[in-house]
Amino acid sequence: MAAQAVAYGFARYGYGLFLPSLRDRFGLSTSVLGLVNSVSYSGYLLALVTVGALVSRLGPRPMVVAAGVSAGIGMVTVAVARSTWVLVVGLVVAGMASGFSWAPFSDTADRLLPDRTRERVMALIPSGTAFGVTVAGPLALAARGANWRYAWIGFALVAFAMAWYAARVLPAGRHRGDAGGNGGGHAVTARWFLRPAAVPLYVTAFVYGVIGAFYWAFAVEAVSDAAGEGSPVAPLFWTLMGLAGLSGVFAGAFFLRLGLRLGQAVLFLALSAAIALLGLAPDALGPVIASAVLYGPAFMATSSLLALWSYRVFPEQPSTGFSATVLALGLGTLTGPATLGAVADHYSLRAGFLVAAAVALISLAFRPPARRSEDDVTRGQEAGVVSRER
Repeated sequence: MAAQAVAYGFARYGYGLFLPSLRDRFGLSTSVLGLVNSVSYSGYLLALVTVGALVSRLGPRPMVVAAGVSAGIGMVTVAVARSTWVLVVGLVVAGMASGFSWAPFSDTADRLLPDRTRERVMALIPSGTAFGVTVAGPLALAARGANWRYAWIGFALVAFAMAWYAARVLPAGRHRGDAGGNGGGHAVTARWFLRPAAVPLYVTAFVYGVIGAFYWAFAVEAVSDAAGEGSPVAPLFWTLMGLAGLSGVFAGAFFLRLGLRLGQAVLFLALSAAIALLGLAPDALGPVIASAVLYGPAFMATSSLLALWSYRVFPEQPSTGFSATVLALGLGTLTGPATLGAVADHYSLRAGFLVAAAVALISLAFRPPARRSEDDVTRGQEAGVVSRER
């Protein structure tokens, strides 16, 4: 949870929180801000490819330590940036943290937890993002204006502390179920990644990336423009979104009660509504509050949905499979801010949010299975037997 708080709550989404300050300092238009945000995800994709290639051999520890170190270095670079290109370099390096940090915890849970608690804990881990967002909001309120650089220095110190802690407690070395890196007899090929059950998962992850990246990048911008310069509404909106997102700790119980299929429909309808509210009335306090309260829990729980769904699709090599899922999400995050930012620049920011809300509904055509399939259960049991034998 600490890793997600640093990698996402600070390193990834901090850009959106401080967007008004960065826009004023570097003189950037909305379309350029969206392009910068998309370019910053290039580091994220590079880290994801690295995790997919190495985590089964090196284990989770070096991946998560790399997340803390890259977040710290990147955020220090942002803090000292005096030109746009230095800012972009810092955002790219900081963005690598989110690629390094999340997928390895699928293997960590598989190694350290019994079957009866594994999925509940995996659903809990993404809620760390909400804690990071909750802390970042008040810090942004305290470091308004030219003092935004001090907030990024504070973020960086926390990142280095997380890296030190991860180095002490996380496991390293080859995944216990892997022999020769082939997943206990399952060769990792293109066909392995493109099994039919994975396709709706990838599409859902891509859509989630598109809408999530746009919302995190421009929600504060929309609220700030409507509230006026110097208003505390935007940081308070961010903090409220984080506080509401803390309910993500109950994601495991949510999916246990509703299942992945119905849970996905509920979450994407909530995300679409939350995004549409900022397109319809960013200048009205009621819709802004409703957007934050809807978006925070839905976004955090959807992260858990992807982790659980991916674990069921790829039970024999959880982190490698989840890296592919997060790569699809990453492609969405690369696409969202640039394309929807261009829409916002050409028409209006409100139009951009309404288009994003419509995009969210696409996921309803790509659903998880109604229940865990027998093949998934069998593969998971076989992988567990191999793990115990080894």
